[in-house]
Amino acid sequence: MPPPAQTQADASKPVVLLADPIIPEFELELSARYTLLPLADVDADTAASALALLTVQLPAVTAELMGALPKLELVLTSSVGVDHVDLAACRRRGIGVTNAGDAFSADAADYAVGLVIASLRRVAAADAYVRRGSWPAGGDYPLASKVSGKRVGIVGLGNIGSRIARRLAAFGCVVSYNSRSPKPSVPYEFVPTVRDLASGSDVLVLCCALTEETKHVVNREVMEALGKDGVLVNVGRGGLVDEPELVRCLREGVIGGAGLDVFESEPDVPPELFSMDNVVLSAHRAVATPESIRDVIELVAGNLDAFFAGKPLLSPVQL
Repeated sequence: MPPPAQTQADASKPVVLLADPIIPEFELELSARYTLLPLADVDADTAASALALLTVQLPAVTAELMGALPKLELVLTSSVGVDHVDLAACRRRGIGVTNAGDAFSADAADYAVGLVIASLRRVAAADAYVRRGSWPAGGDYPLASKVSGKRVGIVGLGNIGSRIARRLAAFGCVVSYNSRSPKPSVPYEFVPTVRDLASGSDVLVLCCALTEETKHVVNREVMEALGKDGVLVNVGRGGLVDEPELVRCLREGVIGGAGLDVFESEPDVPPELFSMDNVVLSAHRAVATPESIRDVIELVAGNLDAFFAGKPLLSPVQL
């Protein structure tokens, strides 16, 4: 195991403050070049002079927190989404922000497709049926819906959404999308509203950023448009969906099923979902593989190296 993060600055190495506990993989990569100090433990002088702040999980990086760091110039995140960072405060102060770029994109897209397949074909429920010994007594498990040829609507055609689209197009799925604006270079139909996208889809996949505009973008109206045979898959953020309405719509048969990797108040999951065999649940693991974690650690290290060398950042967030 690596040593714990330091609590005093080493004058020979630039200081990077840690907004949350560092994981061993980051410690191994960064500690040789940087002095890593937990924000909660630093003295006033160190806080007053620190230039960089790293978040590994999803702690809230608020205007108040950054206000205690008067010389802060860079917030580095190890996630794609940056809804935990007060971007308006960063913009006002000229603080740069970096994210994971496309380090997680391939794994998230693979996982989203897995949830589409698992939800339509009821893979998890069929597995449970066999494991509890129901096959010999109850006979064959009921047939589930075909994947190939389905109409798939994707909310957010960025790095992850584009990869999901290409993967599902290979299944013969008809892909359309909703995004902030049309993307002329893609071969998929742009649909201006999420409701209309849902209305023309058998599967609705969420992989957009969580913002004030997209919070609860999937509400009851959207789920009613998706319909009783429709499936909702979410690998974006839990807050994209009105979770109590999702539970009601699943219970009432307004939609046919769901594949959920993210939830609004993680790690808490609505307990009503546990008994629903038309729902596939996952613990926010779409992006995480050993390979993708390695990639994002290298990206964070590259952003730090570029920042302290006065070079352009590798994965800046547009503010």
